[in-house]
Amino acid sequence: MKKSANVLVLPGDGIGQEVMSQGLRVLIKASEIFEIDLSIEEDLIHGQAWSEYGTFCRDETVAKAKDSDGVLVGAVGGINGETLPHSSNPEENDGLMRLRKELDVFAGLRPAVVSSSLLDEIPYRSEVSDGVDIMVLREMCGGVMFAEPRGIESISSTEKRGYDTTSYSTFEIERLARVGFLLARRRNKRIVSVDKANVMESGVLWREVVQTVGDEFPDIELDHVYADNCSYQLAINPKQFDVIISDNLFGDIISDQAGALAGSLGMLPSASLPFLPAIGETCTRGIYEPVHGSAPDIYGKNIANPIGMILSISLFIEYGLGGTEEAEIIRNATEKTLAKGIRTKDIGGQASSESITDAIIDEISYAST
Repeated sequence: MKKSANVLVLPGDGIGQEVMSQGLRVLIKASEIFEIDLSIEEDLIHGQAWSEYGTFCRDETVAKAKDSDGVLVGAVGGINGETLPHSSNPEENDGLMRLRKELDVFAGLRPAVVSSSLLDEIPYRSEVSDGVDIMVLREMCGGVMFAEPRGIESISSTEKRGYDTTSYSTFEIERLARVGFLLARRRNKRIVSVDKANVMESGVLWREVVQTVGDEFPDIELDHVYADNCSYQLAINPKQFDVIISDNLFGDIISDQAGALAGSLGMLPSASLPFLPAIGETCTRGIYEPVHGSAPDIYGKNIANPIGMILSISLFIEYGLGGTEEAEIIRNATEKTLAKGIRTKDIGGQASSESITDAIIDEISYAST
């Protein structure tokens, strides 16, 4: 495990700032226990950056991110009370999308694990959800989110036409698929690849390239599933899934659906990586963030669930610093906290953001003595 860490912290908007403050408490405690020389630099992104600098993501922020061992992001969201310019380039409309593209963090790891302590709060029967452990691998730097042409044009005095393009190259699909198969090899050796090859040409290529990569991994079971059927199967039989690989758009939707299995979007972490490091090795420049949004309706109430942020920090320790065992200590501490009935409101409890973090830190400290 790497014993020094240069971390860029971007709290973001709304509850992003609140969950980040709690997540940093865990990171700082972990750095003390695991003897990590921690250097933290904070900056602004998206709404906060717009209010301060008139841009969603500064060039200086990108440079800091490229020089970091990892970037921690709280959440980004809407900006109220201001008329904002709109560009057909998504990187100019969203600071986080620009950062993902600039760092080329194409591999979005989004684990969804059902806690046995939350079976009474999950909107699934326990026999359906108990034991679910899914890794959604979302492509983060291509597809309909970035491809051109895109735009809105006038076609008459009363009509407009909006259009977007879904586009993937062999290279983009192949590198994501390879990460997916390597992840599956570390897990239960099953992959479901999601596409819409029945109606989309990009889906035909997606399926072809994933199958070609799959032929290099004969020990991994590969299935191709249409995106709509995948959503259906996640609802009725989620235990059949191990690793799901998907493009940017479908992966966005599927990973949110997986949040229902985990009990709340507040439970879901993510790691967006430029490559998958070997176990125990390091990967710089990754972005680690909870899957949830900025939730302005609960901002300032000290009730936001920090677990997604805390588990994102565990992913940073695992993939950014190579601390596999140390990351597992944080995950186990979180599970033990939930087992004691300490929960925020979104998962059926009354604990504050601060008090559930206190409990997790106590469990980390106890496990390390």
